Amino acid sequence: MNSRPTESVISAAFVITIAGILSNLLGLVRDRMLASTFGAGDTLDVYYAAFRIPDLIYNLLILGAMSAAFIPVFTGLRSRDNNDEAWKLTNGIMNLAIFFIIIVSLICAIFAPFLMKLITPGFSPEKIDSVVMFTRIMFLSPIFLGISGIMGGVLTSMKHFLVYSIAPLLYNIGIIIGISVFVEFFGPIGLAWGVVFGATMHMLLQYFTVRKLGYQHQWTFLSDWNNKNVRKVFTLMLPRMAGIGINQLNLMVITIFASTLAAGSLAVFSFSQNLASVPLSLFGISFSIAVFPTLAALAIKDQKEEFIKSFSETFRQILFFVIPLSVFMIVLRAQIVRVILGSGKFDWEDTILTFQCLGILAFSLFAQSAVQLLARSFYALQDTKTPFYIAIVVEAVNILAVILLIGRFQILSLAIAFSLANIVQMFLLLFFLRTRFENLDDKNIIRSLTKIVTASFLAGLGIQATKYLVAMVVNLDTFLGVFAQLTISLVIGGAIFITISHLLKLEEFFLFKNSLTKKIFKNKQIILESTEEVSGI
Repeated sequence: MNSRPTESVISAAFVITIAGILSNLLGLVRDRMLASTFGAGDTLDVYYAAFRIPDLIYNLLILGAMSAAFIPVFTGLRSRDNNDEAWKLTNGIMNLAIFFIIIVSLICAIFAPFLMKLITPGFSPEKIDSVVMFTRIMFLSPIFLGISGIMGGVLTSMKHFLVYSIAPLLYNIGIIIGISVFVEFFGPIGLAWGVVFGATMHMLLQYFTVRKLGYQHQWTFLSDWNNKNVRKVFTLMLPRMAGIGINQLNLMVITIFASTLAAGSLAVFSFSQNLASVPLSLFGISFSIAVFPTLAALAIKDQKEEFIKSFSETFRQILFFVIPLSVFMIVLRAQIVRVILGSGKFDWEDTILTFQCLGILAFSLFAQSAVQLLARSFYALQDTKTPFYIAIVVEAVNILAVILLIGRFQILSLAIAFSLANIVQMFLLLFFLRTRFENLDDKNIIRSLTKIVTASFLAGLGIQATKYLVAMVVNLDTFLGVFAQLTISLVIGGAIFITISHLLKLEEFFLFKNSLTKKIFKNKQIILESTEEVSGI
């Protein structure tokens, strides 16, 4: 696939967002198929629990290196025209990552029965056996996703965002094939093989693209250990690994407590989290990924004013999208769950619990999205310790909140604690980042935030009124009736938000409008200034 560099933050975010929309649509199809086929019961509890250890391995060994260490070092080498050293760094990280992932996965696979009893203490012996079998198969996925993650770091650093953004589509397609094909032949265990198949396709696309960019893999373990840039990446990633370990503990805590509740509780939380993650991945993560190479380059050159400007613009753009979508999701939570998941074995009780969790999680989406940018801002400054220390405090808040609330609120306590922890994390990260600079363009951020909240609130009121009006003329006992209520309410709410944004002269609205117009009709570059001009890469 031909992949050209994307030269601007908003252009990059546009590419990632469009691909993200498609990926999230596939994700919704995936969840609907899971819900209708199995319902919120034992099978999906097993399926979601089986992700925990393989995901932990991938996140610790790969995600930490990519987001906090590899990209800034790789970008720094290329900014100084040290392309040969950049490829040696890539090769070294690749070899060491494959080695460690295989070793750790083998050890965890051997001790899977013990590990799964620790994180799912409330499961019956039969469910434990199923989780162990699922988990052992899924241990193949960190190997493929690990290779893909490193290749994705290269593509991100070189601003080749298209292929990077398409890879998750293949991952979801693999899981959907697992649900629709593998399950027919192998039974529920086909779900695990679908995950592995998706991870394999995810890897192949990015690996062969990076090869076309000039990468040639070599098995050079001895020189890898002695490469100063490889050692620098490991030095930077250790605090990040610890921080991710704390964040993964958050998911472990959720799994442990959910396993002690009614059957299907873990599935309900996972479904609601997947739905709430759509705005997060489309805007919070996409804009943060897009701006990260720019922030890293500006930090290396000590261009503080440009760093603050890029941070502020991206922060405000994220809030411009995420806050209204959060409001829409809270007001329409029941309709969203009924339309997307409400079929087959997913009954009304499952629907109620899921939309209640969704409403709570949606309330903290602004914080979850901001955390993505704030954390990467520290990593761009090559500071991985501050986010780690904050993560420790946040996890303590999460665990304490669950312990205090679970007796009264059951599964909802997990959503409350998760949301509270993310809000605390956002404010702590923002506070400590603020201490690194004279200001973070505070005046513009506060002005935009006030206008965005005002427009979102009025749009939410409009959606609430529209819901009741539509309910008077359609039959809400049918799928088409609920779909009509959801669609019409969203259109009205979106129109109100756009109108108010225009009247309030919201800068982010006009920036998005102008950017979209240029992208669609003029096919011109979209951004206030080129990333290349800012970073000198």
